[in-house]
Amino acid sequence: MKPPYQVTTEILRLITSVSQKIGEVNAKLLIQQNPKLRKQNQIRTIHSSLSIEGNTLTEEQITAIIENKRVVGPPKDIKEVLNALEVYTQLKKFKHTSQKDFLKAHQKLMHGLIENSGKYRTKGVGIVKGAKIEHLAPPHHNVPFLMNDLFEYLKDKKELALIKSCVFHYEMEFIHPFIDGNGRMGRLWQTVTLMHEYPLFEFLPFETLIAKHQNEYYQALSSSDKEGESTKFIAFMLKMIDQSLSELLQVGEKRLNETERLELFLEDISQDFTRKDYMKHYAKISSATASRDLKNGVEKGLIKKIGDKKTTNYKKSF
Repeated sequence: MKPPYQVTTEILRLITSVSQKIGEVNAKLLIQQNPKLRKQNQIRTIHSSLSIEGNTLTEEQITAIIENKRVVGPPKDIKEVLNALEVYTQLKKFKHTSQKDFLKAHQKLMHGLIENSGKYRTKGVGIVKGAKIEHLAPPHHNVPFLMNDLFEYLKDKKELALIKSCVFHYEMEFIHPFIDGNGRMGRLWQTVTLMHEYPLFEFLPFETLIAKHQNEYYQALSSSDKEGESTKFIAFMLKMIDQSLSELLQVGEKRLNETERLELFLEDISQDFTRKDYMKHYAKISSATASRDLKNGVEKGLIKKIGDKKTTNYKKSF
């Protein structure tokens, strides 16, 4: 059964705007050509999604954890970051229509934080704000078939991915299938769903804007609950995505330096390579530039040189 929502003029306007900006980002290769930006955006995504749930670690502390540096902070917060890092670096492995992958992601995200991570709840839950019950989730025995229906909806190819991802996010929050971790799973799986059609969403930190507009986020969820359809939540999320894309475009296309250019090349290489292979990847650079890049890479320990002159090959150092 298709979840209820209305396609309003505002939603149509936002879909048009988002689609145009996705095309512009792809045309300028903003994400593909800037590995540093990709890393920064992924850190911002993890920081924002966890901060919404009360995590106190900063972006700098998360960066330090990635670099295996010692970080002082609440053990639970550090564990949340470690779990999120594991999940977000494996986003491409998750199939958006797979309930098995969805449960696997929750298991990794909440491992060591709650009992029965990766399993649907077996008791009733509600969201309480102050002395008031804000949302009473459906009975636990309804969760499996409600989630089955929701994943069937994700398989509907007639639905636009931009709308489908928002609808899934809202409906999953309404069902509240887990004892804990529902918010971060809703945001994560919206990203996974969008990535299926638009790979750039792997590195677009729209969660940063959600974190800045938390009251609006919860208000959109609450209004949709009261109206019995996800229309207002779809409009809110599309607005956040549209603004995130605008921010990305404002960053502009950055010219890569020699180290960044080599790092980007190494992401796609698993075997030994030659200068000719490197120049084939970057068709516009000269042989002198390629030689400088590779010499710099050897000096910085990114690659190892094997052989000499015409027999020279290179391999990753890591």
